[in-house]
Amino acid sequence: GLSQYSSDPRTEWDLSAYSTREQVLEAVRNLRYKGGNTFTGLALTHVLEQNLKPDAGARLEAEKLVILLTDGKSQDDANLAAQTLKNLGIEIFAIGVKNADEAELRQVASEPLELTVYNVLDFPLLSSLVGKLTRVLCTRIKERSHKETAGSAVKDTPVNTGPQLSPTDLKISAVTSKSMHLAWSPPVRPPKKYRVVYYPSKGGTPKEVVLEGAVSSLQLSNLTSHTEYLVAVIPVYDAAAGDGLRGVTSTLPLSSPRSLRVSELSHNSLRLSWKAAQGATHYLVLCSAAPDGAED
Repeated sequence: GLSQYSSDPRTEWDLSAYSTREQVLEAVRNLRYKGGNTFTGLALTHVLEQNLKPDAGARLEAEKLVILLTDGKSQDDANLAAQTLKNLGIEIFAIGVKNADEAELRQVASEPLELTVYNVLDFPLLSSLVGKLTRVLCTRIKERSHKETAGSAVKDTPVNTGPQLSPTDLKISAVTSKSMHLAWSPPVRPPKKYRVVYYPSKGGTPKEVVLEGAVSSLQLSNLTSHTEYLVAVIPVYDAAAGDGLRGVTSTLPLSSPRSLRVSELSHNSLRLSWKAAQGATHYLVLCSAAPDGAED
């Protein structure tokens, strides 16, 4: 699958779009460059929410790899978005061209960095990476696929994406300007704990709630109004973590005053009246002369 980004990410084709090498190469030849800004954090979030889901061709049992190719420093928080992917067991390779920030590439990429970070001076030089990168990717997939058979020699918590360990059917309801309610169907094998991670899609500090495995709902409060939030529900077992259940929704805007009415009382005064805004504690009233505008 491939997505291209600037300030707004765009899916070029999904994982399930092509089934042969020739079809993929033809799609690459027909790709048109998308100029613009470099919002890498937003792009990684797009990949997580749009491209790495079953209806886009992501198979639950398959290893999840993301290759980031960038020629500049990100204008938003790429590290935060990358950490979210890595926390969900997704491995990131970072390839920089020309003006890419190598320190940022090393932050975004998964360990070990000597295998996952690459940097070249110009686009034609990317061809020199193809052979090595192909071998490294295939080796990493094999290594990760066999983690569970390594026993105590493996330090990382294995990620088991089997459906018996993963919750389903995330429902987000009772959305207000400051809160929302989450509920999900537990997996066949109840987990020991749930980690619920949520944060604004445009960037912000992730917050986390840990729940007992018998619980399958949560009320999120103290949210920011009129903001799109990404949510992940991750089941945690003694020796494994199930596949995260993800969702996205926006809080409502704060209520506004309505039905503004103006009545002139004298040569230098006006009376304003309106229907109250629910929850408002104060009002700020601004006025200026029109059309040229005097002092507010």
